[in-house]
Amino acid sequence: MSANRPAAVVVLAAGEGTRMKSATPKVLHEICGRSLVGHVLAAAGELNPEHLVVVVGHAREKVTAHLGDIAPDVRTAVQAEQNGTGHAVRMGLEELGGAVDGTVVVVCGDTPLLSGATLQALAATHSADGNAVTVLTAEVPDATGYGRIVRDDTGAVTAIVEHKDATDVQRSIREINSGVFAFDGQLLADALKKVRTDNSQGEEYLTDVLGILREAGHRVGASVAGDHREIAGINNRVQLSEARRILNDRLLTGAMLAGVTVIDPATTWVDVTVTFEQDAVVHPGTQLHGVTHLGEGAEVGPNSRLTDTRVGAGARVDNTVAVSAEVGPEASVGPYAYLRPGSRLGAKGKIGTYVETKNATIGEGTKVPHLSYVGDATIGEQTNIGAASVIVNYDGQDKHHTTIGSHCRTGADNMFVAPVTVGDGAYTAAGSVITKDVPPGSLAVARGQQRNIEGWVARKRPGSAAAKAAEAASRESAGEG
Repeated sequence: MSANRPAAVVVLAAGEGTRMKSATPKVLHEICGRSLVGHVLAAAGELNPEHLVVVVGHAREKVTAHLGDIAPDVRTAVQAEQNGTGHAVRMGLEELGGAVDGTVVVVCGDTPLLSGATLQALAATHSADGNAVTVLTAEVPDATGYGRIVRDDTGAVTAIVEHKDATDVQRSIREINSGVFAFDGQLLADALKKVRTDNSQGEEYLTDVLGILREAGHRVGASVAGDHREIAGINNRVQLSEARRILNDRLLTGAMLAGVTVIDPATTWVDVTVTFEQDAVVHPGTQLHGVTHLGEGAEVGPNSRLTDTRVGAGARVDNTVAVSAEVGPEASVGPYAYLRPGSRLGAKGKIGTYVETKNATIGEGTKVPHLSYVGDATIGEQTNIGAASVIVNYDGQDKHHTTIGSHCRTGADNMFVAPVTVGDGAYTAAGSVITKDVPPGSLAVARGQQRNIEGWVARKRPGSAAAKAAEAASRESAGEG
């Protein structure tokens, strides 16, 4: 076991977050594909703690349900009344049976920019210095609203003073408390019993533990974060937006340094779970969400939104929305295509302009060039689907499947009324409504006979522009001047 491995990490996620002005609990707001608390859990997970507990309170049913979805092994503790951070940590320790042997790291559930590396540095400093408590600090341009770090002449931390309780001199201090700590578990449990509530909020401040431990002769230290933005807590939608931009820039920078071309980072948005291979290219106005993956040399955008979609090596996706889809190597999609869940396009295939697909497997080299809908269908290899074709998959109650074989040529404006099968090498005539299976190598023609009713316009629309044009054309055809 690593010497820096904490016995426990306690995540504080019980607050109401009224400044968000939202029915959604603050810690469940999302940036870059994860909830705020989800980002914190990911960072805490890099410490590989023996126990991970989240303290919930406001809207705890929603928060607990979310935790069950994203981290089913995480334990929860309930802070029924929000009586301060010290009280919240006490609830967390009680969930773990009280005092804990080893290091206990406490983090806030609304700090999505906090990195695992910074937490590891905190744990390492705490262990190396033999501290009773180590606070993560940072120097910020504007410390308004944050607890100030008070040091003595030797640089040792003597106290953390909340903004509301600070003097004017203390408020001039720019080094702030991040709300993240590493404690000796046994000393923490004992000190929490001594925390008082004689402050402006009438709450149990976790920060008071530092003074209690220092007065008892224990060492109080600090670990300074390299980037003050990491410790930023989210309290309103403005800060949420700012954090999203910072995290997005961090993700894009990592991708570009790994060999991905991002044409315009300012208009490109990605989730933390998106992955790339070398020489992928992302054009402006593109959003990549979920577990989307871009293969080597793939190009996506401009103006595309892909969610949980895999794009093969050398494929091109232009002005497209895709959800839970797969685009094969060297395939082409768009512009203005919509790939719904279950769409799978084979290598070197094409889904063109104004084409929508859903639950459809389209084989290697097959083309659906334009103005078509392909749903609940399997299409073989090297087939061409004519313009304005529709797979009629829904009978008003149930969905049915259509199979079109390999090396087929279907005419423009075809309707394939499922369930129906078109065999390999078959053709269908333009304007056909295919309701019966087409044997391999056959030509299917399913349309009414054309009938021309001559003189209809002159009789039914006399004096109209159409009638005059037809009369002039008739004279010209008869050779009249």
